[in-house]
Amino acid sequence: MRVFTSKYFDKRYKKLPQLIKIKAEKKEKIFVVHPFDPRLETHKLHGKDKEHWAYSVDQKYRIKFLFLDNGYVLYLTIGTHDEVY
Repeated sequence: MRVFTSKYFDKRYKKLPQLIKIKAEKKEKIFVVHPFDPRLETHKLHGKDKEHWAYSVDQKYRIKFLFLDNGYVLYLTIGTHDEVY
């Protein structure tokens, strides 16, 4: 699986605390091998975001993304539960 990031994701990522960036990098390594690993708590979103998915970086932070064709993924945003949803 190959991950791409949106400009919005990049902008938000830069503002994160260093500890969250480290956790996000560790979770991404799991994600690219097995996107539905139970440690990620990957789930499909509902309502206006029904085409989107998210997984947990930790208990507070999430990454929202889209599955694209041919094993590609686009990270849309990263933030707390309230910021992402």
